[in-house]
Amino acid sequence: MKAVIQRVAQSSVTIEGEVVASIQKGLLILVGIEEADTKEDIEWLSSKIVNLRIFADENSIMNLSVKEVNGDAIIVSQFTLHASTKKGNRPSYIKAAKPDIAIPLYEQFIQQFEKDLEKRVQTGQFGADMKVSLINDGPVTILIDTKNKE
Repeated sequence: MKAVIQRVAQSSVTIEGEVVASIQKGLLILVGIEEADTKEDIEWLSSKIVNLRIFADENSIMNLSVKEVNGDAIIVSQFTLHASTKKGNRPSYIKAAKPDIAIPLYEQFIQQFEKDLEKRVQTGQFGADMKVSLINDGPVTILIDTKNKE
C-alpha cells in the first residue's frame, strides 16, 4: 500500500457537484492499493498514520498526532499512486490492484483506521470522478509505502 498524507486546515471531496466529505483540521489520506497488499499492510499503515507526530504542540513543534489533536480524516482511494513512469510518457498502472481486490482492502483500511483513530472518518467514493480540495497546513505532506518502510 502507498499513502500520501497531507496535514490540512480543511479538505473536501465533491462528486458530481455534491460535497460528500468535508473536514477542518486533520488529515487528507490518499491510498493506493496493489494486489500484494495484506491485512498486515493495512494494520501497519493505519497505525503509522494515526500516530504520526505531525501536528504542532504548544511550542510549535511537530510533536502531536492526529489522534492527540482530535483531528478528523478523509480517506480517498487513488490507484494512480502506483503509476510507473519508467518507460515512455504514458504512466502504467499495472501494479494497482483491480477493483475486486482493491475495494475490500480499501474498506478494511477505512475500518482499521477508524478503530485506531477511535472515531469515524469520511471518505471519497471508490472509482468515482472526485474533485478533492484542500488547504495544506504547513505545508506538510508525507509519503509512505508499506513495501519500503523507511
